Amino acid sequence: MPILQLYGWNEHFMRHFETNTSQDLEAARVLSIQGFKHLLITETGNLDAQLAGALINSCEPEAYPKAGDWVLVKRYDEEGIIIGTLPRINELSRKAPGTQSTRQVLAANIDAAFIVQGLDQNYNAMRLQRYLQQVVQCNISPIVILNKADLVPDAERYRQAVQELGYNCPVVLTSALDEAQQKEWSSQYLVPRHTYILLGSSGVGKSTLLNNLLGYRLQEEGATSSANNKGKHTTTARHLVLLPNGSMIIDSPGMREFGVTEESEGKGIHHPLIDELAQQCRFGDCTHQHEPGCAVIAAVHHGTLPEPVYRSYLKLLREQYHFKTSEADRRRNEKQFSKIARQVGKHRKDSKY
Repeated sequence: MPILQLYGWNEHFMRHFETNTSQDLEAARVLSIQGFKHLLITETGNLDAQLAGALINSCEPEAYPKAGDWVLVKRYDEEGIIIGTLPRINELSRKAPGTQSTRQVLAANIDAAFIVQGLDQNYNAMRLQRYLQQVVQCNISPIVILNKADLVPDAERYRQAVQELGYNCPVVLTSALDEAQQKEWSSQYLVPRHTYILLGSSGVGKSTLLNNLLGYRLQEEGATSSANNKGKHTTTARHLVLLPNGSMIIDSPGMREFGVTEESEGKGIHHPLIDELAQQCRFGDCTHQHEPGCAVIAAVHHGTLPEPVYRSYLKLLREQYHFKTSEADRRRNEKQFSKIARQVGKHRKDSKY
């Protein structure tokens, strides 16, 4: 099988590639990014490349190539120049860390996301719902991995707690140190020529899981502090690797912040349980917060909708609203700045100085 097909090349990318008229460009997939250097896989093997200046100046940073992207590259001796990016099937994003409401794209063209939480005091239902919500609204299928299940007396109750969140996704109880368990779940969920990403905080065991799936040590496994159970960052950049069974996985650094964005213009936060109940609300534009005849509020009162799920939903809704308003202000300011810059430039040209 041709190398590019092994790495997920399909009709979607072929169709867009064929619209390119230049015979000097070839298709490649981004495996990792270190500073300005992009490691690509091409039909003839690995290639180091950098972004063309025209590409840097013509698009927003969120549109720059990310791990998992398919790009157009032109070769110069032993290196390449990335000219453009083929349209993405999807992209995983989050609110960029910090106070500013900017969107950060983490990776692209992903079939499913493994959301990893450790059961050694790392499990956090609200954090998990945040991951699930953002992954789902990025049009990526979630799979929850509850690692270190051997460290708790009743691991099954954690699986039930995840299922009660209502996202109808697979939930795997495992220990990264148990080879038989690794083989069991990976054979079920890792499909050849499909792309996956590992998500989770530092110390949940992502690197251990990946090393065992690979059969060799790609990443050093960091220790977890006994004082606060927070892990060290052992992965410093996202990189895509080919697993022995022919599937691909993107490892990612541990993330302490995973803020929600707005991926579907104007559609807001969608939760499966709340969306189902919303059809019974008295008002079509019900916000599920204070309106009479709200089926969601009634379900919380009757105990059929878990209150933590509802509270988390409201919090994510507020975060998304804040992100939308801050993002709109930022774009207005940038537009105003661009207008002023053009006026200054015209004035300088007219005044010849």
